[in-house]
Amino acid sequence: MDNVENERLSVSASNKNWKKWGPYLSDRQWGTVREDYSPHGNTWNYINHDLARSYAYRWGEEGIGGFCDRDQILCLAPAFWNGKDAILKERLFGLTNEEGNHGEDVKELYFHLDSSPTHSYCKFLYKYPQQAFPYTDLVQQNKKDRLSPEYELLDTGIFKDNRYFDCFIEYAKADINDILMQVTVYNRGPEAATIHVLPHLWFRNFWKHNPRFTRPEITAVSANCLQTRSARNGHFFLYHDGGEQLFCDNETNNQRMYNRPNDLPFVKDGINNHVIHQEATVNPDKKGTKSAIWWQQKIKPGAAAVFKVRLSKAELDNPWGSFNAVFTKRKAEADAYYKQLTPKHLSPAHQSLLRSSVSGLLWTKQFYYLDVFKWLFGEPNETPPNRHYQRNYDWQHLTCRNIISMPDKWEYPWFAAWDLAFHASTFVHIDPDFAKQQLLVVLREYYMHPNGQIPAYEWNFSDVNPPVHAWGVWYVYEADKKKTGVSDWDFLERAFQKLLMNFTWWVNQKDTNGTDIFEGGFLGLDNIGVFDRNHMPPGIKKLQQADATSWMAMYAINMLRMSLELAEHNKAYEESAAKFFRHFLNIGWAMHHIGKKDISLWDETDKFYYDAIQFENGTSQRLRIRSLVGIIPLLAVEIIHGNQFKNLRKFNTRLEVIRLTRPDLTRIISDIDKKNQDGNYLFAIMIDDRLESLLKRLLDEAEFLSDYGIRSLSKSHKEHPYTFGYMGSHYSIQYEPGESSSSMFGGNSNWRGPIWMPLNYLIINSIRKYYVYYGDKYTFEFPAGSGTMLNLKQIANALTKRLLKIFEKNETGAYQYHDAKHPQWSAEHFKDHHLFYEFFHGDTGQGLGASHQTGWTALIANLLLEMDED
Repeated sequence: MDNVENERLSVSASNKNWKKWGPYLSDRQWGTVREDYSPHGNTWNYINHDLARSYAYRWGEEGIGGFCDRDQILCLAPAFWNGKDAILKERLFGLTNEEGNHGEDVKELYFHLDSSPTHSYCKFLYKYPQQAFPYTDLVQQNKKDRLSPEYELLDTGIFKDNRYFDCFIEYAKADINDILMQVTVYNRGPEAATIHVLPHLWFRNFWKHNPRFTRPEITAVSANCLQTRSARNGHFFLYHDGGEQLFCDNETNNQRMYNRPNDLPFVKDGINNHVIHQEATVNPDKKGTKSAIWWQQKIKPGAAAVFKVRLSKAELDNPWGSFNAVFTKRKAEADAYYKQLTPKHLSPAHQSLLRSSVSGLLWTKQFYYLDVFKWLFGEPNETPPNRHYQRNYDWQHLTCRNIISMPDKWEYPWFAAWDLAFHASTFVHIDPDFAKQQLLVVLREYYMHPNGQIPAYEWNFSDVNPPVHAWGVWYVYEADKKKTGVSDWDFLERAFQKLLMNFTWWVNQKDTNGTDIFEGGFLGLDNIGVFDRNHMPPGIKKLQQADATSWMAMYAINMLRMSLELAEHNKAYEESAAKFFRHFLNIGWAMHHIGKKDISLWDETDKFYYDAIQFENGTSQRLRIRSLVGIIPLLAVEIIHGNQFKNLRKFNTRLEVIRLTRPDLTRIISDIDKKNQDGNYLFAIMIDDRLESLLKRLLDEAEFLSDYGIRSLSKSHKEHPYTFGYMGSHYSIQYEPGESSSSMFGGNSNWRGPIWMPLNYLIINSIRKYYVYYGDKYTFEFPAGSGTMLNLKQIANALTKRLLKIFEKNETGAYQYHDAKHPQWSAEHFKDHHLFYEFFHGDTGQGLGASHQTGWTALIANLLLEMDED
């Protein structure tokens, strides 16, 4: 093994051993579908931020920079109080979807600074104002129209004169069940200020709804030690040096919530009410299921105070003797791990970016728990919930209880199927076992629908995400094989068998005419269409989608690659290879040919792919919108070496039959008789003049090419909006490089101009594959019209560098993705901490949407690892 961290990873599969504890707490449990027990599905308002401190959650827990075990039995997280706020800062504040002018939005400043893959060392920064937190101001000022920018925490002026605390939360593991927490608080202001630090230790309420489990307990065993007792995880000790011990129970405050008596005298918000209002709401007997250690410290300007706790299964005579040494050792091991991960040619800034992106991805793991049957109909022997709107009724089999990588643990604290495939493609470089587990988990029988559909996300598991799971599986398999030299046949075969079911679901459900032209609706691209693609306007029978069809072509070619690989291990997979080769040919042919009722998705005049609508009167029309919808066909590409076919007699026979009987099919995707000088064959939708035409638009700065990557909509629509009218209704779309002006899908994302990392990554990844086939001889202008000719590898590198510019510092000293109107981002204690936004402004590179979506924006790490040195 290269280092100690890799050794720990090798014995920590399935989140056991050194991965048993980690940052698995959600950033937000309130306002989630899981906790919504309202009759009509009023999710955002049933449990809001204000009620969260009083409501005992059913399905999970939340905290600021918190830790828990893999089953979330016991939770550890700090809370803070500046002496001015009306509540403890136990959770991150943000706006609901209805409150924000661009949808839900966290209104806090926090950063995932560091994490090793086993979370043996982790570091988190929370910036806490010294004045009263501007809750009301943030809500009121965001009640604007959608053309106005979001009103952020920095806009309130709360950080003026640096009157804030930097609260660094660090964890180090002395052993598997020995967790050290250190909170270091810096006073960045000009005057002395008092901070209240309250590390909380509590049990998730797993006993109320499950009679198998008895109520656990936390008790004081000395002035500086608490002990937990639970039938589920035994005993733990929480050691602390000084501070006051506070206890209550993780039970709902029924009096506040429902105006009825409490079941117990000391309920969930007891610690909050005691600290803030000096109420007698903590248990004087020093026992309960929720506890905190309360420190108060006045800190001089520029100085810091340190607060330490240690959670261990062991009874320790001196918990502090090795405390600092453990932190020093774990930090050094994390440094050693990242040193061996990082390519030597990366600049210091890019080395830091790589570590930040990987650490953010590691911090966004979450214990995700949901049993849809119980959620719909209640627990055994309990009164069923009063649900007039039974969300996800068709998913009663779905039972989730796993550590899952989330898009963003505040904005999106639930898994999203297509996001997860991208997360896995980054995880494979740091924790291959976890990457494989993430891809397999949603294919299991208690996730995947019996009909073969992969669950999308909790708001609507039946929604349809792009089918990128097969790409993720193949990427992870190849990357792992390249790294280890070992083929994980078991992973590949298990994934392949389930993907067969999902592919069949797509063919049966989303190709209504059986012509290999696919629908799919929304496909995760929210408002990229001129209208909501989930709901056709009056008079339109169906929408035939260039992106859905291209995703399926990509799916087919990925399944072909897996079949060929598995055929080396088991010849029975030759038949699967033939099946998916034919699927790929059929889809490619269908995209370019006119049927009896349909028109081709390829527009020969514009040299571009468009969606096509079929009217109820039988006529068809292309929607001539130049968007990523027409770029996605580029992604359906694989380069396959001739050796893959050498010993596959049955496959080669079927290939020859197709070539002789349907030469028109094979010419659509490439000439399968031709291989390059290295023995590689090209399988692609975009070939010859189609590839050149697409690249001309893709690399044109007046269309898709931005200084910061590839836009989601051609900039040509700025001056030439597209308008579609039918039966008295009119729909239009124009280039919007920033936040959405549309309320479609809540209005909290925008695919009408901004730059999205996952699609940019797939484009670059595909261009690199084309280079493997065409080599140095094939060159193209970059940018289009510039006269500068580059080969495809150079173009991939150039696109990578444009994306990297987003994360580089500009002339003001702030990262390019920061809002230019906030000079605070150039300040000493702000300027070096990275954020990873959901998407980026098409012209300026400014970060937009969720600000901690390290999930798929962590793909910047892949780009750094894969960029050629030049």
